Amino acid sequence: MSLLHAAKIALGSLVKAPHPPAPPRSGLAPLPPTRQVLPSGFLLGAATASHQVEGGNDNDWSEWEKGSYPDGKPHIKHRDVSGAACDSWNRFSSDVALLRELGANAYRLSVEWSRLEPEEGSWNEAAADRYLEWMRMLRAQGIQPMVTLSHFTLPRWVAAQGGWANEKTVEWIAAYTRRVARKLGSEVDLWCTLNEPNVLMAFGYMKGEWPPGLKDGKLGLQVLARQIRAHARMARELREHDTVDADGDGHATRVGIAHHVRIFQPATRSPMDRVMAGFTDRLFNQLLVDVNRTGRIQMSVPGMADMDEAVPDLKGSYDYLGLNYYSRDMVRADFSSPTLSRQYVAEGRPVNDLGWDIYPEGLYQALKRYGRAGLPIYITENGMADGKGERRPGFLREHFEALVRAAHEGVDVRGYFHWSLMDNFEWAEGYEPRFGLFRVDYGSPDRRRVPTPAVATFQELARGLGLSPQARTDDAA
Repeated sequence: MSLLHAAKIALGSLVKAPHPPAPPRSGLAPLPPTRQVLPSGFLLGAATASHQVEGGNDNDWSEWEKGSYPDGKPHIKHRDVSGAACDSWNRFSSDVALLRELGANAYRLSVEWSRLEPEEGSWNEAAADRYLEWMRMLRAQGIQPMVTLSHFTLPRWVAAQGGWANEKTVEWIAAYTRRVARKLGSEVDLWCTLNEPNVLMAFGYMKGEWPPGLKDGKLGLQVLARQIRAHARMARELREHDTVDADGDGHATRVGIAHHVRIFQPATRSPMDRVMAGFTDRLFNQLLVDVNRTGRIQMSVPGMADMDEAVPDLKGSYDYLGLNYYSRDMVRADFSSPTLSRQYVAEGRPVNDLGWDIYPEGLYQALKRYGRAGLPIYITENGMADGKGERRPGFLREHFEALVRAAHEGVDVRGYFHWSLMDNFEWAEGYEPRFGLFRVDYGSPDRRRVPTPAVATFQELARGLGLSPQARTDDAA
């Protein structure tokens, strides 16, 4: 990008410098007991995604896992393949037992499009019945499901026709949503249409590290816009097919999106670093919040996008905002990068096993900022890669305290889902990162789940909400 284009970005009406870092939060008054701060019915749970835990899936990621880059480097670290994953497809009741052991009253999970519609127009009714059985099993145990319809993966037949680069994908995913809503709507109140559209844009279409492996910023922004249009269609389908359960109780469908937010701060005081931190924040964080308020997709990136498009059904399509929060990045302008900048962790900061900044204050900042959007908020993901499991208890406690503090100051936060219930296939990082409250023994025939020290911490949080952890039943299968 030329310096002229950089100047245009700096002067663009949509580009704002990021909010300055909040001062250190030391010497704060003690918070009231959790039950006095968080709303009645607060959801405390864990999260997973189908491709990462089920095993036996066959989609665009399954194919990507087999490949390598032109230099011979494998797409997945250590040449891992998802394969049997955690075998949750066959061990779901055991995983429900883990949730009961935690004291969780909610579970965020996804259904797998490629399993339900392996070929265009071919519906796997047996798989749909299995998912319905799971929802009923959760509800019978007092665990509310939050169901994600698309968590990164696409059926092979969709990918073969261009995936998110093909406008037809909006229609295909709307039709898929319609069938899932008809099947599961009697048991599911909370729906998440898409997981992290901004992350898929960045890694699949700008950095080339996920399928389809492209480095095309212009196409990446088109794909982001297409996912937003898809969300609007999916939300309409979910609301149109809200159903009534067998007992005659109506289900008020609530629809949202799981939006990955990061704290972006300029690496230096230079004007260009400040501008690029603001630009990155606007595109990665703020855009997906604004579309619900305006009903328009508005992007202005010189040489890549100049869009102001009204989208039917988009305005007000979020009943809640899901926030996936993990970390903070320092931003340095770098116009040789497809994303126009480089992100890195400040020297000396505590990091997780993937090198991500451990910054609980960022969750508080995100909640305060996006709470002003006027929507209820669920933390749909928050966790850390910690192979030894020694630092996760502190991480969990500090981030939950940040949530409680934001709620105490008036933010309408209604749930927290820890990533992840168990270790799983972490996309391009393979099986090396350990995010689970329960460690998975991948070498055992049953993928045995072993409690980490953070289980006791989670149980403490559950008791603080009046929830009752239960002893695990080891014979669950």
